[in-house]
Amino acid sequence: MKVVIIGAGIMGTTYATLVKELAPELEVTVLERLERAGAGNSWVFNNAGTGHEANCELNYTPVDEEVISVEKALKIHAQFNVAKQFWAYLVEQGAIKDPTTFINQTKHCTIVSESAIEVLRLRYREMSAHHFFEQMRFSEDFDEIQGWIPYLMEGRSRQEKMAATVIETGTDVNFGRLTEHLSAYAESLGVQFEYGTHVKRVHRSPAGSWLIEAVHNGVAKQHKADTLFVGAGGGAFPILKKSHLPFSRRFTGFPVGGRFLQAPITAEQAEHYRAKTYGKAKVGAPPMSVPHLDLRVADGQHYLLFGPFASFKPLLEKGRTFFDYLRAMRLHDIPGLLNVAREHFPLVQYLVSETFKGEKSMFEELETFAPGMSKKFDWKAVEAGQRVQIIKDGDLQMGTEILVSSDKTYGTLLGASPGASVSPEVMLRALEQMLPSVFTKENAREKLKTMFPEDNLETLSTNADRYREIRDSVNKTLGITQSGA
Repeated sequence: MKVVIIGAGIMGTTYATLVKELAPELEVTVLERLERAGAGNSWVFNNAGTGHEANCELNYTPVDEEVISVEKALKIHAQFNVAKQFWAYLVEQGAIKDPTTFINQTKHCTIVSESAIEVLRLRYREMSAHHFFEQMRFSEDFDEIQGWIPYLMEGRSRQEKMAATVIETGTDVNFGRLTEHLSAYAESLGVQFEYGTHVKRVHRSPAGSWLIEAVHNGVAKQHKADTLFVGAGGGAFPILKKSHLPFSRRFTGFPVGGRFLQAPITAEQAEHYRAKTYGKAKVGAPPMSVPHLDLRVADGQHYLLFGPFASFKPLLEKGRTFFDYLRAMRLHDIPGLLNVAREHFPLVQYLVSETFKGEKSMFEELETFAPGMSKKFDWKAVEAGQRVQIIKDGDLQMGTEILVSSDKTYGTLLGASPGASVSPEVMLRALEQMLPSVFTKENAREKLKTMFPEDNLETLSTNADRYREIRDSVNKTLGITQSGA
């Protein structure tokens, strides 16, 4: 059986690795538009690098009046725990020699001003009662908060009322480097990678297989697949449209871009502020626009990143053009886009205004979030990756969705959040849907338990002892300690 995967980002390379580990007899090929794995949205500065486990992101715990919902936070945290199990397996296999090349311990903090203190207190009370977040701490004490996140407090008046939470065992993840590790490991297992290959369209042959029409280094080329998975970020939308699958008409893409302020810092300065600190989003802002000041580690160099500053750019992927977006549109997509513009007008208004925001305004926002920071380091504005949110049946969706055809031969992942952080768990579920026969084999089930000692989200959520056992084991392998040492 031939399995073809479109996209060599974190999703595609994870899917390819899982397929080849569980079913080594399958022929697996990955097609990638760019010249190397992980060079798109997975690249280190095309995303915030937060190991999303709902420690600090307020948008994962929405509040309705005085009732807070933690269900989404619990699911994301469990999914990230499954991801860490897979990454720890790669380290144990020797596929990744040094985990610090892709994952580094970083405090995950949330900070709010006086108007939101009671909401944060409620969030802390609800979350810390669950074993996932039992290590979370809450404080309104200026000095204690400054000890956690000094750069946010050093220039702030002691009279300003603030509150914060912290979890010491958060992480910064370089998904670009992780993707490179994964692609090298997948190649060692026998996966074929073909770079510089731009897929134009996919369609069914009369015999039932998938034909992939592509251009490789300027030359037309065709691939054939019995099973096709599309993990190409925003590029998954036009491929889906051209597949002629019945459900393709239900989906279109709503692109959202972003920028960050970036500053290189020394290792000593990184030790002074080893944190990712999330605040509260502006009214009408999309979830990906929650302001945060992050420590980043890339190839041994430390950086601070502040943002994101959202923008509306009608592009499917960074490096592609507006005309690519237009060519991906169909007449039946227009009503959905108009409906989003009408129903989410404040969001559209916000994105347009952010698009034209200059560096002066960006620095003003940095000063509001962390007084004195704009002059402390040498900041520059950098473009982030392009996210394409789902419009489904005319409604804007903020999550991700796995789509699998009724005959299980075509699968794709649409959406953006929480994305890379939960890629192993999401790709495992996609594989279970598309190739269920793989999981009936004893050797595959044994390999699965080696890679994922506990992949059942419900078990992790309800069995505290089992969760702690898994958490402590994988954290040790990945170099994550409770003390932060």
